[in-house]
Amino acid sequence: MFKDREDAARQLAMLLKEYRNDEDVVVFAIPRGGVVIGRVIADYLNVPLDIVVARKIGAPFNEELAIGAVGPTGTPIINEMAIRRFRINEGYIEKKIRQKMDEIKTRLEKYRGNARYSTLWGKKAILVDDGIATGYTVRAAIAFLRELKADKIILASPVIAPDAVEEIKPEVDELVFLSSEDPFYAVGQFYEDFGPITDEKVISLLNG
Repeated sequence: MFKDREDAARQLAMLLKEYRNDEDVVVFAIPRGGVVIGRVIADYLNVPLDIVVARKIGAPFNEELAIGAVGPTGTPIINEMAIRRFRINEGYIEKKIRQKMDEIKTRLEKYRGNARYSTLWGKKAILVDDGIATGYTVRAAIAFLRELKADKIILASPVIAPDAVEEIKPEVDELVFLSSEDPFYAVGQFYEDFGPITDEKVISLLNG
């Protein structure tokens, strides 16, 4: 049990100390909660902080049930088994991808001023979030960092669902976490304080 996101981030940062003062490292956080984690880790490592916005795609009958996710370039990560099981048509998926991409662009412009990224050629990207449940959002962010040609992708999170570990591990060069335990119901169960993070807080943290 972590006291709050800052507490979790401080503990997680200790597992990343080999990257301190590395000029080729950039920390990428997933808003909103991940930016709290990212700020602490970037400051500890003395490296830049940026964000990757990825959005979950929910099922037609339940928006909270993730059937996939999409990143800034529109490359989707889709649960094909769920698509077949719930007989979700391709038109629905395409519509949601367009909708989510609009949301992503709006958030990127609000948080970082623009939706443009430089290549990560020769760089190591440390992708962080405050917790990973299904893993779809994180996987969409990983795919985006691959498109930016990152030499190495390190995924770091205080907590990750055991099922997600097996799904995600092959997609990154290094996976760093503090806790992965069953029963796993929600990320918030591992925090004493898991309050919402405002857009204003995100912008403030990104500005250092």
